[in-house]
Amino acid sequence: MPPNLPALFVLRHGETEWNVAGRLQGHLDSPLTALGRVQAARQNAILREVLPEGAEALVSDSGRSVETARIALAGLDLPVRSDPRLREVALGRWQGLTLAEIEAGWGGLIAERDPFEWKFDAPGGETLRALADRAASVLAEIARPTVVVTHGLTSRVLRCLALGHPPEALASLPGGQGVVHVIEGRVARTLGT
Repeated sequence: MPPNLPALFVLRHGETEWNVAGRLQGHLDSPLTALGRVQAARQNAILREVLPEGAEALVSDSGRSVETARIALAGLDLPVRSDPRLREVALGRWQGLTLAEIEAGWGGLIAERDPFEWKFDAPGGETLRALADRAASVLAEIARPTVVVTHGLTSRVLRCLALGHPPEALASLPGGQGVVHVIEGRVARTLGT
């Protein structure tokens, strides 16, 4: 990663209907719930307090991230660019399925495994290395303080790389919706918890 990476403000999209139903989204999409819109408004309030002058925003082109960004960035007067490299990991044949449906079709794959890494074993899905390469390419282009509106796994991998950690360390970082993960000078903090 660039040695002098500007401050990052990383947001996961708000809660979606499929989050509530326990369905994996990947590159598929579902709309924000009422709580998801409240979470995005909470992110907006946080950003109003901490965002420096001259910041910009990069947003995944998935509908749930676009809707979150519309709320979380409202009134901040930031240049906003859509970037498909910020999409969630592609989950192949598992997209749209619940954990129970995955276990029924691919028995024992999830049990006693890392809570995140098993998702990179999806048939026809994306590998951790491929997601890390996408995230690294985004970080390499960041030249000023940037709000990044993305997804759960993509956020974790992006933050790992920005902190100088291997992408396999993604489970060591906090997640959450309605919060803002700030990385400045390879130091991370989470606002809104």
